[in-house]
Amino acid sequence: MKRMKVTSAIVAVLLAGTVLGGGTSFAYSWQRHHPRRVEVNSRLRNQNRRINAGLRDHQLTRSEAHQLRSEDRSVLHQERYDAAANGSHLTKGEQRQLNREENGISGQIHADRVEGN
Repeated sequence: MKRMKVTSAIVAVLLAGTVLGGGTSFAYSWQRHHPRRVEVNSRLRNQNRRINAGLRDHQLTRSEAHQLRSEDRSVLHQERYDAAANGSHLTKGEQRQLNREENGISGQIHADRVEGN
């Protein structure tokens, strides 16, 4: 009888951990798709496509593309760091700062492509 109570208690604890763990996972996945993060990451993907197009059109050198991608990775790492520090979302100020950095990179892509023409 005592063994059955202990087993039931262990099962209850494991079940509670599974349910609570699932709730935490759901909250994280929701935050990962927070509108500010989606916007910043969409811009990064778009800039990567522009860099690839510049390479294909021979308007960017491999070296220029490498440098631009390195700067984009830096923005991506900052976005992840900021989100981790704020419960998986970005504040408006962080979003503004990341967008300013992306604007600078975007201008470099455009300037490199215009100069290449």
